[in-house]
Amino acid sequence: MCVRAPMRFPPLLTPGSRVALVAPSGPLRDERDLQHALDNVRAFGWDPVVGEHVLARDGYLAGTDALRLADLERFAADDSIDAVWCIRGGYGAMRLLDAIDYDAWCRRPRALIGYSDITALHAAIGARAELVTFHGPTARARLTPLTRNSFESTVASGTPVTISSTHTTTLRGGRARGRLAGGNLALVAALMGTPYELDLDGAILVLEDVGEAVYRLDRMLTQLRLAGALTGVAGIAFGHFTEIPCNTTDTTDTDRPLDRLLAEIAAACGVPCVANFPIGHIDDQVTLPLGAVAELDADNRTLVIERSS
Repeated sequence: MCVRAPMRFPPLLTPGSRVALVAPSGPLRDERDLQHALDNVRAFGWDPVVGEHVLARDGYLAGTDALRLADLERFAADDSIDAVWCIRGGYGAMRLLDAIDYDAWCRRPRALIGYSDITALHAAIGARAELVTFHGPTARARLTPLTRNSFESTVASGTPVTISSTHTTTLRGGRARGRLAGGNLALVAALMGTPYELDLDGAILVLEDVGEAVYRLDRMLTQLRLAGALTGVAGIAFGHFTEIPCNTTDTTDTDRPLDRLLAEIAAACGVPCVANFPIGHIDDQVTLPLGAVAELDADNRTLVIERSS
């Protein structure tokens, strides 16, 4: 299977880079979330620029669609902004996809950083701007040394990266090379059938999620399989699926644990596959440049990320 031409990497962040802070999805808890985000930006030697509406709230959203979009569009149109770092995930980014000015991201490539619900922005902006975006910690997170080092080396150093973890396990051996694609499973599944669904042909698919029962994970993965989205994947790296609810009804069968489900998907796809890859709603998470070409060695449980620009 051929590997498509690499997407463009945005310019590396350097001391003094201007980093915009936005909340395109769920609301912040309070000003402490914003302060954590400001502290993180400054700790890297960057200059934070705060969206006007980041503390807004509209129920489960960080303000109305118009307000959240206004911050995102303001920074996309500002050539002095070097990165857009999402303060948190939650839900709501999908609601903005039809209104984003994608041409602005094409004209001035910049780093887009976040994970979880931010998967919707990675999928839409990455494809339309042919731009590598970064599946990494949200700006409000307390960064562990591992998370900080991975993040900084990916967005600021530009050196080739090899990712490995003693917790990663092999589900199906072999090697695969392809573009990194994916993110949060719920969002990847929800985007199917829309203009923003991920093209996974020849991709190394990475998936994670939080708070989902095993049967719901099964349903989402089965949806991807039945939709043909998994037919052409080159390899799969399952991240962590955390905070799985305890069995409270007979809907979830304790005889069908998560590892069995993931093994079934690996067998059905017939491609190299690992589990417990260090991404997801976990303290120690690596930053992945979605859209970049990488090589997965499932036997040795490593992912080597290439950088062509």
